[in-house]
Parts: sequence; C-alpha cells; structure tokens
Amino acid sequence: MVEARLNRLLASDGRCLDVAVDHGIFGELAFLAGLERLAQAVQTLVEAGPDALQLAPGQAHWLQRIPDRHKPALVLRADTTNAYGPVSPPVVFAALAEGIVEQALRLDAACVVVNLLWLPGQTELYRDSLKNVQRLKIEAERYGMPLMVEPLVMQPGKEGYAVDGDVQKITSLVRQAVELGADVIKADFTQHTEDYYRVVEAASSRPVLVRGGGKVDEITLLERSYQVMRQGARGLVYGRNILQHQNPRGMVRALMQIVHQDATPEVARIALSVEA
Repeated sequence: MVEARLNRLLASDGRCLDVAVDHGIFGELAFLAGLERLAQAVQTLVEAGPDALQLAPGQAHWLQRIPDRHKPALVLRADTTNAYGPVSPPVVFAALAEGIVEQALRLDAACVVVNLLWLPGQTELYRDSLKNVQRLKIEAERYGMPLMVEPLVMQPGKEGYAVDGDVQKITSLVRQAVELGADVIKADFTQHTEDYYRVVEAASSRPVLVRGGGKVDEITLLERSYQVMRQGARGLVYGRNILQHQNPRGMVRALMQIVHQDATPEVARIALSVEA
C-alpha cells in the first residue's frame, strides 16, 4: 500500500526535506561539484539528518549499507535525460530504467521519482516523458510504491535550458502530473514566489515538494524556502544548494528548521552559523 511508504518519506507532520544527490545520472560534469567523493557526501548528509536522500540506482547502496534504522528514506531516480546540457543536442530524450520499481523494492526505497519535461519545440521529449510516467505508474501501483513526478517547464537559456517560472505553465503541467497518477509532486519555484500557492492548489491535495534548481545565495535560499512553506508546500528537494554550500550539514539543519518548525530565515541562519 502506498501510504505505508509515504509515511516513511514524509515525517509525522506530513513534511519532508529531500536532498537530491542523483545529479551524475544526467551525464553533466558541472553537476558533480560537491559530489566528487560520493560516499563521504552521503555519510555527511546522513549525519545531518534530512528526511530523505534522492539517489540513482548505482548510488543507493551508499545509503542503504549504513546500519542505522533512523537514516533518511531513499527516493530512487527512475529515469535520465540529456536535456540539462549546456548545448541543446540534436535529439533530446528521456529514458526510463527497465524494472526500476522492482529494483526500488530490493533497495527498500520509499518512493520513485520521474521527470515530466516540457521544453519549447521538443514534442518528442514531452511524449517520452508522458510515456515514462504512464508506464511507471502502472508498475508502481502494482507494488504499492509511491510515485513522485517532477513536472518541469523549461525554456532556452544562456547555457542550455533553464527553468521557466511562468506560473500558468507550471500549474498546467502539475495538474497533468496529478491526473496521470502522481502521489507526490516535485515542482520548480514560480517566477514570483508569492504565486506558489497556485501550484499547491493545482496539485489537488498531493504533497508538493519544491525543487531547488540552480544554486542561489544563502539568504535568497532561506527566504524563498520560508515563503513557499507558508503557502502550503509540504517540503523541499534541494541538491546543489546544499551540496555546494560551504557547510552542507549546517544547511540541512537550517532547512529542516524551516520545513518542520516554521522557523523564519533569520532563525534558520542562526542555526546555520552554529553548525559552521
């Protein structure tokens, strides 16, 4: 049953801080900063105590081999794409791993996560993503595995594709993800943070975890995290903003205060400085 694993992903307050460590599966060297020593990075994060770690199949053993019944839950990456490169390739694809839900069961995962990608002019990529979500939903439902869908609206940027924060586009794709069967939504920030409640509404009671995206400064990160939590988001999924911070352990604990204790950015920064 899905609820049993969701109860491992989400804390007793229904909220979650998930640290994304699965960047290497996308084949981009720039994503690996902070992850050069993978085993050490995972150990540091486990000690910091987030609710979950998002890992690729080939990484998951670094978490699950740790003999600690209170360690973070595993969110297993189910797909890969070449859409994140600095130069748009001639063919953009999204590929789902074969037998990924059975692998998730063997790895004792609490959830699987898959992209739903929308890029201008990339109809084939969008179709790939739709098929991936539909195939994974059938398999996940068969085994009672929660499905996290990552509806990402992107636009051409200076270096490849960048986040498109248009709230109307995001809410449309989020609603599509829900109606395709998502149990959890992982969605980008809107261009205007005060509009994020509309994403939460579009998710129709599904928990919304906010994707961190590219690295921003510490003050901006804490402030906008606080703002989206106040608008009904149920948590955060951050990678580079934790892994590439000078104090990853402290950043995890600062964000945990915002997620679970409704701490203000000012209070969270105090916690971060104490951890330094």
